[in-house]
Amino acid sequence: MEDFTEQIILITGATRGIGKAIAETFLKAGGTVIGVYSGNKEAADKFTADNQTFAAQFTLYRCDISKEDEVIALFAELQNSYPRLDILINNAGIRQDAMLALMDLEKWSRVIDVNLTGTYLMSKQAVLFMMQNKYGRIISITSPVARLGFSGQANYAASKAGQIAMTKTLAKEVARKKITVNCVSPGFIATDFIEDLPKEQLAEYKKLVPMRRFGSVDDVANAVLFLAGKNSAYISGATLEVTGGL
Repeated sequence: MEDFTEQIILITGATRGIGKAIAETFLKAGGTVIGVYSGNKEAADKFTADNQTFAAQFTLYRCDISKEDEVIALFAELQNSYPRLDILINNAGIRQDAMLALMDLEKWSRVIDVNLTGTYLMSKQAVLFMMQNKYGRIISITSPVARLGFSGQANYAASKAGQIAMTKTLAKEVARKKITVNCVSPGFIATDFIEDLPKEQLAEYKKLVPMRRFGSVDDVANAVLFLAGKNSAYISGATLEVTGGL
């Protein structure tokens, strides 16, 4: 495992599921973690309790990343508290499924606002912070749904496809600043993000995976750490799939 000692990592959606695994893996690798959560205080408290060994290495902040004023306020506080920002992980995301013809505007807008606009707002402020040190890694957690499309997930698929397009564009814009921008695209990962789906649907999804199993959160975290490390300096604008061959 690469050593992330003295590196500062900002992770959205850091207290649950994939985000929690990413945060804990960075902590074990020596990193200083700034975790962002939207409002689930119970999950934030559990993250804190589970990681008491690393208490000196992390701080949690509450922020709705879909709201520009809250993101600007967050980064103002971070710039007063930290000398730089080395890594941003855009992990926060939501699903609100419905067939497109029956999907109300609120469901469409909320998923786009959190998943895509939130990535834009966080990445914008992170780039401005990273440029001060002329170094950075930005990694967004997207989804194979962006290219496959699943019934009932038009809003989610659109938001994830948008993340990939934004990543390719931003990678070109900041390349000369020694900032890389990439995506990690997890397939079916065993988290509470998919546990609300019917068992029959989960069984059908599992059949789609050549490995015939769902991935673990550690599978995703390890891919993120690779792209966040200094050994991946020539990889930018890419999407690394963690899908079991989906």
